[in-house]
Amino acid sequence: MLGLLRKVIGDTDARHLKKLTKTIDEIEAQGEEIKKLSDDGLRQKTEEFKQRYQDGEKLEDLLPEAFAVVREGATRSLGMTHYRVQLLGGVVLHRGDISEMKTGEGKTLVATLAVYLNALTGKGVHVVTVNEYLAKRDAEEMGKLYTFLGLTVGLNLSGMSKESKREAYLADVTYCTNNELGFDYLRDNMVTYKDQMVQRPLHYAIVDEVDSILIDEARTPLIISGSAQRTTDLYSAANSFVRMLNDEEDYTYDEKAKNVQLTDDGVSKAERTFNIDNLFDSEHVQLNHNINQALKAHKVMIRDEDYVVDDGEVAIVDQFTGRLMKGRRYSDGLHQAIEAKEGLEIKRESMTLASITFQNYFRMYEKLAGMTGTAKTEEEEFRNIYNMNVYSVPTNEPIVRDDKADLVYKTMDGKYKAIVEEIEELYKKGQPVLVGTVSVDTSELIATKLKRKKIPHNVLNAKNHEREAEIIENAGQPKAVTIATNMAGRGTDIKLGQGVQDLGGLFVLGTERHESRRIDNQLRGRSGRQGDPGRSRFYLSLEDTLMRRFGSENMSKMMERMGMEEDQPIESKLVSRAVEQAQKRVEGNNFDARKQLLQYDDVMREQRDVIYEQRMEVLESENLRPVVEKMLESTVERNVALYTPAEDVPEDWNLQGIVDYVNATVLNEQELTLSELNGLEPEEMTELITEKVEAEYNQREENFTSETMREFERVILLRTVDTKWTSHIDQMDQLRQGIHLRAYGQNDPLREYKFEGFEMFEEMIASIEEEVSRYIMKAQIQSNLERKQVAEGKAVHRSANDTSQEKKVKTPFRKGETIGRNDPCPCGSGKKYKQCHGVE
Repeated sequence: MLGLLRKVIGDTDARHLKKLTKTIDEIEAQGEEIKKLSDDGLRQKTEEFKQRYQDGEKLEDLLPEAFAVVREGATRSLGMTHYRVQLLGGVVLHRGDISEMKTGEGKTLVATLAVYLNALTGKGVHVVTVNEYLAKRDAEEMGKLYTFLGLTVGLNLSGMSKESKREAYLADVTYCTNNELGFDYLRDNMVTYKDQMVQRPLHYAIVDEVDSILIDEARTPLIISGSAQRTTDLYSAANSFVRMLNDEEDYTYDEKAKNVQLTDDGVSKAERTFNIDNLFDSEHVQLNHNINQALKAHKVMIRDEDYVVDDGEVAIVDQFTGRLMKGRRYSDGLHQAIEAKEGLEIKRESMTLASITFQNYFRMYEKLAGMTGTAKTEEEEFRNIYNMNVYSVPTNEPIVRDDKADLVYKTMDGKYKAIVEEIEELYKKGQPVLVGTVSVDTSELIATKLKRKKIPHNVLNAKNHEREAEIIENAGQPKAVTIATNMAGRGTDIKLGQGVQDLGGLFVLGTERHESRRIDNQLRGRSGRQGDPGRSRFYLSLEDTLMRRFGSENMSKMMERMGMEEDQPIESKLVSRAVEQAQKRVEGNNFDARKQLLQYDDVMREQRDVIYEQRMEVLESENLRPVVEKMLESTVERNVALYTPAEDVPEDWNLQGIVDYVNATVLNEQELTLSELNGLEPEEMTELITEKVEAEYNQREENFTSETMREFERVILLRTVDTKWTSHIDQMDQLRQGIHLRAYGQNDPLREYKFEGFEMFEEMIASIEEEVSRYIMKAQIQSNLERKQVAEGKAVHRSANDTSQEKKVKTPFRKGETIGRNDPCPCGSGKKYKQCHGVE
């Protein structure tokens, strides 16, 4: 049955690829005409194709002729001509699928076909590699072909300046690693000016070693981490200040609405305590926020009701179940404010500034394709998560490698003894051997044993990519002994040295089975390239991790009954099949884990998309006043609703609470009075307050000019969104870490995560709207407005000529001049006179 199923799956691949042979015939038919063109004639074809695309012709229609041009271009510029099977692989890549091609079949050359065709759109094509050595190598080698055909080639490496990166991304073809692509995307969504962004919209990517990047690395998110520009000292200072305040005189507290606000007296007291001129000045955003959170910690949050102090930590109490919500932290600095209140160690705020998984990053491309020697075993995952099918492209020459059945030993010692003896025998014979290990420890253990036998060898632990490639390239020379972790040397072919074919080709020796069949196949595939001879064999022991996990006890007892020694192996296809079944089970478990991670990350992806879209609107819009006005209206409406609940009769509404909140947040003191609200419905109250806010807004704009007001809106929006989002990422991370405990209460952790994550996001949006409203309507506007990043992450690179941090040179002036204390200082610092040269 299984054999029949394999045959059906294989036939499906064959049927699909057979349909493509007509396209391959068309490409080859174009070849004769294309050969007649001069070099300039070939280059002119590129311009012709671009124009035809602009005029509405589809890439699919251009494909036969374009592929023929690339084939001829490669012959002339690289001295390499695409085989028919390589043309087949190119068509698979163009259609957004995965081309599975065995090692040595020239995947790098295959990619040039789809890259060229899709680059004709002018939207840019990304060729993604697993390390920077391969990115540089391929950009240099294949770049000769693209340049020959009139396309531009860019290379994007870590550590490059923003200008260099932008230039690389503007090229028709950009070579880059998966890590750098993801980091650039995250950094682009942290900039304060649109022209600081480096990436264009994500159009088409071809991922080399697609299984390594999209499967093996899928569970590790990319993170830009750093500390926000906040210190724990500010929480302590705000806490000490709040302890000095008097109820009603310095702040108002509405117990029902759980709302606490500083009065005018409280604001004045804060300005005197912290020796500042205006608490609502934009440079005191953080201090104001900390005071508000300290007030909330003292007056709203009640110990042993909202939270408990457990083992020196603040633990939140679930209001519905009364259980402790371990792992959860209050957002927006409230948790730190409570820690200060309780005299505990204040934990630093969010360290994660931005993050994304490769799964969600690569799914943003309009079209995604990939190539590797081993992807068929993970086809279900590629189809379900990335919507890509895997097609096994036939080899140009039949594979003649001899894959021997596994040898299974009773103990590890017996296995290693046999491995070293096999290597010694091969070395004496002159046949090169590649020893694949699962771990670094194993590779070093075997190296030690070979040293004792005085057998020269190279050890690869995937530490140095350039040295790695050099060693792998020479691993096919006579007497070469290379020990490598299974993933080492991906993307580099092992070419056989003189006389090695006669010795039987490269011998691949696996020291144990990997959890994934794909990795084992990758190792085997190092031998027998392009019809070369070769052999492979795996040496196992019943003490190997995989064997232990999947029932080696029965086999161990059987070996004992048969009286087999530790260095006497079992060689059986039956054992190999049992191992393969064990691997399938592990692969299934790993797929489920990655799928679950994606489901959790999808919650963050939806939120990230909203925030990044909002940020882009802030960076691109000429006039943000309509956005701010919506926030003001929403803030007013939300708070009117808070104080006038539908279930209460109008006589029980807290209208004074509305007056206190509105005058403290969006209007001036006494601007809204209680008498104005008496007798009004909530909708009428919202309308009245909104009209007053609009009039105040107009007045502020008259005082400060429209141009200044527009930039001020942008500065406040960017700073608020970034601060709140950074804090929210941290809260979601805390929630994610503890959510699995909900399963003990018969709750679905994912459903709970989605629900609570949505609630937290809604709270963050409300918090953004309120803070923006307060600062737009209350803050003093300075003439030297400057957009600043909320926090610097470890991965953020400043460009060489970024002058935003340059200090302004003060100009001398005579102190005898009469200048108002609040006038700008004539030295040009941008500060008020009293804060600069006015200080005696």
